[in-house]
Amino acid sequence: QLQLVESGGGLVQPGGSLRLSCATSGFTADYYALAWFRQAPGKEREGVSYISSSGYTTKYADSVKGRFTISRDKNTVYLHMNSLKPEDTAVYYCAAYYEVGVSATLNFHDYDYWGQGTQVTVSS
Repeated sequence: QLQLVESGGGLVQPGGSLRLSCATSGFTADYYALAWFRQAPGKEREGVSYISSSGYTTKYADSVKGRFTISRDKNTVYLHMNSLKPEDTAVYYCAAYYEVGVSATLNFHDYDYWGQGTQVTVSS
């Protein structure tokens, strides 16, 4: 059974850092693109960052460029978040889909598998 389990969320002050992790199981992650999305209360789910199945291609939303970094190893995808702002507050989800070619998509409709989410709160 394919599973994605996020961890690493929490409360952090503005300007602080967090690292989110998403452990995958039940499938060969090498063939899947992985991404992070987030959803704040009353807002639509937003694509934050994408990494290709090979790990060589990444993409970021304009709102996080230069502050967030996505990476992956064999079975885990990470989101390193620096210079956090209150507007980064949201539930963060990791997602996966079987990738043929490189799409660099941050459209949540393209992703088939989702984790349960982890809360990130940026507040003083």
